[in-house]
Amino acid sequence: MAAHVVTRQTVVPPGKVLDFITGTLREYTPEEYVRQETLKSLVREYRYKPESIEVEWSLKMGASRHRADIAIFPQGLDKAEHTQDKVSILIECKKAGTSPKDKKEGVDQLLSYVSVCPSTELAMWTNGTDLDVKHIIQLSSGNREVVDIADLPRYGESTDLDRPTFDQLRPAASDSLLFAFRRAHDYISGNQGLQKPEAFWELLKLIFCKIHDERNSAQPEFYATPTERENAAGQAKCKRRISGLFEAVKQSYPQIFRATEDLDLQPNVLAFVVTQLQLFSLLNSDVDIKGKAYEEVVGTNLRGDRGEFFTPRNVCRMMVDMLDPTEDDLVLDPACGTGGFLVTAMNHVVESIRAHVRGSGRPKDVEEQVIRDRQARYLEKRIVGIDFNPSLVRATKMNMVMNNDGSGGLYQANSLAPIPTWDHDLRALDLIGHVDIILTNPPFGSKIPIDDPTILAQYDLGHKWSYDRGSDKWVRQDETTSRPPEILFIERCVQLLKPETGRLAMVLPDGILGNPGLGFVRQWVLEHTTLLASIDMHSDTFQPSTSVQTSILVVRRKSDEQVEVESRIAPLSDYEIFMAVCDHIGHDKRGNAVYVRDDNGYEKIAETTDAVTETAQGDSHRHITQERVVDDNTAEIARAFRDWAEQ
Repeated sequence: MAAHVVTRQTVVPPGKVLDFITGTLREYTPEEYVRQETLKSLVREYRYKPESIEVEWSLKMGASRHRADIAIFPQGLDKAEHTQDKVSILIECKKAGTSPKDKKEGVDQLLSYVSVCPSTELAMWTNGTDLDVKHIIQLSSGNREVVDIADLPRYGESTDLDRPTFDQLRPAASDSLLFAFRRAHDYISGNQGLQKPEAFWELLKLIFCKIHDERNSAQPEFYATPTERENAAGQAKCKRRISGLFEAVKQSYPQIFRATEDLDLQPNVLAFVVTQLQLFSLLNSDVDIKGKAYEEVVGTNLRGDRGEFFTPRNVCRMMVDMLDPTEDDLVLDPACGTGGFLVTAMNHVVESIRAHVRGSGRPKDVEEQVIRDRQARYLEKRIVGIDFNPSLVRATKMNMVMNNDGSGGLYQANSLAPIPTWDHDLRALDLIGHVDIILTNPPFGSKIPIDDPTILAQYDLGHKWSYDRGSDKWVRQDETTSRPPEILFIERCVQLLKPETGRLAMVLPDGILGNPGLGFVRQWVLEHTTLLASIDMHSDTFQPSTSVQTSILVVRRKSDEQVEVESRIAPLSDYEIFMAVCDHIGHDKRGNAVYVRDDNGYEKIAETTDAVTETAQGDSHRHITQERVVDDNTAEIARAFRDWAEQ
């Protein structure tokens, strides 16, 4: 068999993209984006070998020729044998928004290609969000029957799969899970008559059922068979089965779901959504892939008007890697939003536990038990999140469950309010002065001021300050004054930290670090903490949500004794501070990824090797591909800080 040849490029010109299969350059259109994501899924999720896949494959229809987006042939054929009479799968990819019912671009176009390919057994049409898969059955009469199926089967698996087994579930690759979440959410909204936020909560119930099934069932219960999807009785049977899972979910997570809650979806809608999710392994999917899919659907539906904007995952990773939490550290985010910092810190520690235990010389089964025990102890006691928005707290708990399950330490409260107003369980944690690491991006803005005197009175920074030219110092006054929340969050976070050792990494608007009228804030920070790092973030960091210019401040709390002694010393002793400029954040103002370019403006690429995948027949392969390099220096900054701190 001829070798699979991939063209080697070194750069990608503007407006072009590297084909995932061939390595050749193509115009980077919205349709091409969908095709490239589909190709990645075919190899990484569905386990088809690249050498069996043809892109823009020419086929003859009468006197004319057309090009199918993707054609897949039986594995083992030589390239010369990739002929029209042997193609087994045809796939058409269209740009987002194209209707599957469109007369020229829809499913009918795909079926016209199928009609001239006698060996085609499967056909798939997608625009990224919509997915339409057909099973082409050859009848004894010589005719062919077209049957709708839920999804393309993985290589070597049957099309009439009724009940999947756990080993048939696939980790999500690239944007496939994002597409599935969008598809499910849009279907619920469009067919159940719910507003998008209400549809979101129904989707999350099903995601929870799916995760619970993967964790606890002896064999999958989260599925809908082709027969069940075809009629009302089967759809009702599917709903009864999934409702049973939801009852178990409610018992396991009473802090998230009320006992009276039900799955408020019609049986036909529920069966469709189940088919969109049933073959994914959510537990085994990459954290970033799950995070991207989850945060998009959360952000679209739950983002409020309180200065909330979610921290990009690469920024979360940078801040977590800088502080490098261990399983002994109590980690807190007092404005946790959807839990980005907590999920990142949780997975950072879980991975360090696994790395420490594996290869320790213990028997394999003992290693795994040790990992489970240490992980459970850590997740139960050492991760805490607080947010004022009850919907975000609920969504964060779901996010944590989807990513290793540290949901027990999440609380709805106003972190800035007096401690006695917190509920009993949160007060019982005794957080003030006992937190090892705080990672947070609090709500910003003068449009959401804190003006409650009972809150302001708790804080030095909640009072008025006046500048004394004689001493060149700011002096606190007795009267309180309205403050934007980020200023009060600084002081609250320092109160929460352990004296001498507790560390804080916090996203702040640049005005706090440079506005002359806020000199009292900077003075207070320098008096009560040791400044470890200041990182100037790219102006697009939080785009497309907001254009606010931010920095990340990393500090360590001083002891009360140190603060007292230094108050009598003028000036304070100099010390080194790590400083960096994050001028490459990996995306532009619209949130689209940006890539490293050469001097001519061409995007650079790097060769990567996909992880080994195994087919149903036990066959395995590596796929060497070329990917553009995301223009992002957050990881480099984190490494530089760690090196500096260890000197």
